[in-house]
Amino acid sequence: MENRKPDLPPADETAEIAAAVSWHLRRLAELGAQGISREELDKARKRLKARGIRQNPAEALRQIRADLGDCRRCPLHSRRTNIVFGDGDPYARLMFVGEGPGADEDAQGVPFVGKAGQLLTDIIEKGMKLKRSEVYIANIVKCRPPGNRDPEPDESAVCRPFLDRQIEAIRPEVIVALGKVATQTLLSSDAPISRLRGRWQDYKGIPLMPTFHPSYLLRTPAAKREVWEDIKQVMEKLGLPLEVKP
Repeated sequence: MENRKPDLPPADETAEIAAAVSWHLRRLAELGAQGISREELDKARKRLKARGIRQNPAEALRQIRADLGDCRRCPLHSRRTNIVFGDGDPYARLMFVGEGPGADEDAQGVPFVGKAGQLLTDIIEKGMKLKRSEVYIANIVKCRPPGNRDPEPDESAVCRPFLDRQIEAIRPEVIVALGKVATQTLLSSDAPISRLRGRWQDYKGIPLMPTFHPSYLLRTPAAKREVWEDIKQVMEKLGLPLEVKP
């Protein structure tokens, strides 16, 4: 039998695969596992290749956070406890974008951990049957607006380049925009959320689904049915199995 040199990926792809393996091994180690499956490796390789990524998403996010630094680019920094950068899987297929941190998020430095965050987690885990750690969650602004008011346009404009870079690093297959501020900011639109929700939009080639913010659902429980319809569209787009609503 002829001895053939095995086909090897190009150098840049090899570096990407190695970076993906390194990141997954760290995640597995945190969970107490001892190794990485061939299936997980193949999945990481195919996703990197399909997206044309030339930089490891986890490393890219770390660089973006370093560039953000101890941000004092707008007045919101003066009252914050923590910058709330983002949370989740750098390789996420699905990304949620809200408007800004609340009191609980400001205290913990993690997005969506208060009552609205608990509802979002239920949507992800009980409704979509995903783990919260499998998606990525961020906000339009990374410091808490006083009194949980909507971010001002100039505040959003200052944070927008960092969010754009986060999305570019992750390259999710779908973005869910939570509420009016996130939707209007990402789409550069002043259309009301009531008209945009439930209809697919486009963010730089990425399908974007606008829906109501979880905090609105806490005030208006009847709107949960509409959000569930939006989420089912997201699940269909991602090829996730649809089950009866919990």
